[in-house]
Amino acid sequence: MRVTKFEHATLTLTDSGRTIVIDPGSFTTPLDLEGVVAVVVTHEHADHWTPDHLDRILEQFPDTPIYAPEGVAKAAAGFDITVVHPGDVVDIAPFRLEFFGGTHALIHRSIPVVDNVGVLVNDEFYYPGDSYAEPGRPVKLLAAPVGAPWLKIGEAMDFVLAVKPRQVFGTHDLTLSVAGRDMGRGRLGWAAQQDGGELVVLDPGDSVDI
Repeated sequence: MRVTKFEHATLTLTDSGRTIVIDPGSFTTPLDLEGVVAVVVTHEHADHWTPDHLDRILEQFPDTPIYAPEGVAKAAAGFDITVVHPGDVVDIAPFRLEFFGGTHALIHRSIPVVDNVGVLVNDEFYYPGDSYAEPGRPVKLLAAPVGAPWLKIGEAMDFVLAVKPRQVFGTHDLTLSVAGRDMGRGRLGWAAQQDGGELVVLDPGDSVDI
């Protein structure tokens, strides 16, 4: 399975010519995609989905299922959203998707907390969306948020320490300066190394195979 990082929080997973798109949001340029069989949107914030991105995907790949929590279904009322909850499992060969979490990390007490799901793919790759929801098991590859209004780097490091991935890369990073991004990546790498893991540096368009 090949995992590709795009700008900010957008990711694709490709296996056997089939692709899942995760969080195609407002900070991400239009994607050049092949073989899309599903879209996962972790929560309703615009940096994780836009109508334009979904329209482009559905125009090229009609009837592609979109999996998301209830908050996205309400926000994206013009789209056919399959609502998923923590504990749900979806099989779309060759992918098995398992969902975790339930709520977005707290930004500030004045800002409503929205629905959010993390997604575990084939028991190998995990992405928590905008949360520190854990998958409950070690994974081969973790996409760990590294910069956000809700994120404290020490908490992000604790998240990596808890998940114990074999490899980790930083995502949710476009609001950071280059220096801040690189510093955050280094902290995530340190956390992974404590259990024998390693940092993988992925810039937009870069991929890693697992």
